Amino acid sequence: MMKSKKQTEIKVIFWVLAALFLMFLAAPVVQLLLKSFASGQGTGVTLQNYGEVLGGRGFLNALGNSFLVSSASALITTGLAFVLAYTIHYTNVGNRYKSFLRGAAVLPMLLPTITYGFAIIYSFGKQGLLTRLFGRQIFNIYGFNGLLLGYVIYTLPISFMLLNNTMGYIDKKYVIVSRLMGDSGFRTFRMTVLRSLAGTLAASFIQAFFLSFTDFGIPASVGGKFNVVAGVLYNEMLGSIPDFGNGAVVALVMLIPSVVSIAVLHILEKYNVRYNRISAIELKRSRGRDAVFGAASGLILLCVLAVFAVIFVVPFVSDWPYQVSFTLEHVRAVFADSSLSGVYVNSILVAAATALAGTLMAYGAALITARSKVPPVMKNIIEGIALVTNTIPGMVIGLAYLFCFSGSPLQNTFLILIICNTVHFFSTPYLMMKNSLSKMNASWETTAMLMGDSWVKTILRVVTPNAFATLIEVFSYFFVNAMVTVSAVIFLAGARTMVITTKIKELQYFNKYNEIFVLSLLILFTNLVCKGIFQKLANKNHKKEKAVKMKNSKKSVWKRAAMVTLAVILGAGVAGLSGCGGSADSGKVVIYSNADDEAVTAMKNALDNHGFKDQYLFQTFGTSELGGKLLAEGSKIEADLVTMSTFYVDSAQELNQMFLDLDFDVNTLDEFPSYCAPITAQEGTILVNTEMLQENSLPMPESLKSLADPVYEDFLSVTDVASSSTAWLLIQGLISEYGEDGAKEILKGIYKNAGDHIEDSGSAPLKKVRAGEVAVGFGLRQQAVADKAKGLPIDYADPVEGNFTLTESVAVVDKGDKTNGKAMEMAACIIQNGREELQSYYPVALYEGEKTDSANQSGNPKSFSEPLTVELLKKHQELSEECK
Repeated sequence: MMKSKKQTEIKVIFWVLAALFLMFLAAPVVQLLLKSFASGQGTGVTLQNYGEVLGGRGFLNALGNSFLVSSASALITTGLAFVLAYTIHYTNVGNRYKSFLRGAAVLPMLLPTITYGFAIIYSFGKQGLLTRLFGRQIFNIYGFNGLLLGYVIYTLPISFMLLNNTMGYIDKKYVIVSRLMGDSGFRTFRMTVLRSLAGTLAASFIQAFFLSFTDFGIPASVGGKFNVVAGVLYNEMLGSIPDFGNGAVVALVMLIPSVVSIAVLHILEKYNVRYNRISAIELKRSRGRDAVFGAASGLILLCVLAVFAVIFVVPFVSDWPYQVSFTLEHVRAVFADSSLSGVYVNSILVAAATALAGTLMAYGAALITARSKVPPVMKNIIEGIALVTNTIPGMVIGLAYLFCFSGSPLQNTFLILIICNTVHFFSTPYLMMKNSLSKMNASWETTAMLMGDSWVKTILRVVTPNAFATLIEVFSYFFVNAMVTVSAVIFLAGARTMVITTKIKELQYFNKYNEIFVLSLLILFTNLVCKGIFQKLANKNHKKEKAVKMKNSKKSVWKRAAMVTLAVILGAGVAGLSGCGGSADSGKVVIYSNADDEAVTAMKNALDNHGFKDQYLFQTFGTSELGGKLLAEGSKIEADLVTMSTFYVDSAQELNQMFLDLDFDVNTLDEFPSYCAPITAQEGTILVNTEMLQENSLPMPESLKSLADPVYEDFLSVTDVASSSTAWLLIQGLISEYGEDGAKEILKGIYKNAGDHIEDSGSAPLKKVRAGEVAVGFGLRQQAVADKAKGLPIDYADPVEGNFTLTESVAVVDKGDKTNGKAMEMAACIIQNGREELQSYYPVALYEGEKTDSANQSGNPKSFSEPLTVELLKKHQELSEECK
């Protein structure tokens, strides 16, 4: 009878978890599957997307590169994590040193991964901190080398947590038994350590592999010419012309390795060893062993942490590496942002609620697979869910959630962020809990049944107290990752539900890398404090957790756990209430924009000075992120008013019919659609680092053609038109001046010179020029003008072929009866009252009567002979691909 009840309770847990993952994992994956078969017109079923991707230039090469670097990094990471965990559990180095190793090993995961690439560049780049300390660049940071370094640093904390946790449940008395039986040292090591860890070592490798395989942030910074599949996914999903159908195909291809992983872990499951008790023994003294492993562990962590030393230096100097005097100006600039406190509180609440929900889900799932006798199919489903969540990049989850939940009550709420984080990070905590529970005495539940205790009482009074330390680690893991994630939530957070990592993404778009490091430090310190509290709770019960005696005197432990849980529940409740959208802001006009900092300031000034102060919420995004939201959400988008690249506005209108015709006069010099009006014109120009030009005796470039001169090889950075519309400005100039055939020849030379510095982001060339990685780049003119005005060694040269332009326009979202009437008034206000200030930064005249003699006017403004349409951009993308 008791057995039946136990099975019923376990099955209830299973079906609850299955329902949650069916709705929030399977449904989005099915949505991706449907997208992969959808035609470009959105009607009918086709295999065209599969043909384009699998037969496309470079996809299979990128897939092979991903397997190579991900496998190498996973193997290295697992080896390094093993050394660290072995030092803690199988040597007699000091307890304080062991505590240091535990804390330092997980330190990288306390930082947002978006900063990893910046840290590598500012540490090992040509002007990096460590490069300056060593007097030369240690190695080429772009391509395989940079990816390998970044991936190892990124995945080491996760591998260490898995191995360290499992080693704590290995009964070391068998080491003594093996030696008494006359086994050699290697056989003892193999039989008592490696065999017991076989499943966890495999899980560590697979975890590290998929984290590397699906990461985009690190390749975006240091990938160079070594293309990986995550980069292909980014280009398809968030390139200059998003193709969700092709992107869905790439995402599905990335799921295939999970099938092999499930089979491997299933085979290794038989090597999982259970211990009836874990004996406390004194390890054999060996100074040589302790010295070797202690030194090796210290060296590993020194190398890892050295990469992040730059984060503690760069934000506190005027402008690295040119003005190195101490300053707190960058810190003050961050905290002067009035929205910072709000997004910081949002981040804390979302992280706490994610940790609570995630811990409960991981614990319940682990009880099913490690502490029950349910049918194997149920356990396999849980295992499959854990591995599948590993294989789906956050970017794909975010976009899939857009497709699934746009227009639903979940859209732009804290709840969707919490659900997304819980699903995204489920795998590692589940494996931690499973490994912990599987090492405990398997007879506890049976003994409890014989004593008349219910299954629930046994879990609460016996299993949970003994797993308390692991539960705290799992809670900590979810909390920390929710604090640092950005890839998925960037698509799901609304103007009222932004978190701190989305603020970092904004700053990246504005090239404010000092401020990025400041916010990274804020996240780091927050995570350190919280993790310290969690660790203290875990340490108090660590010995009790190892002493696997079945006692009921664990009430004090459970009481503390209950208190912690209650506190988090209250925090989650606050988050849930906050997620309702903020009633105080409910009537305000929500403005989404991809505009630069100066343009945002000008638009806000126009609104504030003409009666709209405190009547709007202004939220900025990168062009690709906002473009993805427009195309995916359509008129269901949170925004009432949008300012965005005109060709993106056109695409969104063509696909979704989501904008109203403007009801005010727009006297533009060129013809624009009735649903939008231009606010700025972005111009392209040649960027230079004057100090690097001088140091390397390079001539000042005067034309786009000159960028193909071999003298600039490895000193040039440009953007790829497949992923950034900024590159279109360069291609327009080349085609206009030299024709398509001439443009191809020049572009081949430009791409050869750029080498590893063909970037995916429009702001990346200026970042490389500013950081001293290259001497010359092509980017947006107004950014170079601003840097030069700040006194940086940045200059620009208006190319003789011309400064071509891309416009950004304002449009009002058509929400039917729910359309905010003030949105149209604000659009008119921006155009009628903001253009004068906007023109001081973007001097191109757009409206009748505007003067063009601004002090910042470009030297050679030109317009392309054909209308700038999506079809023309696709044609120029094909031309560009032929030149690579």
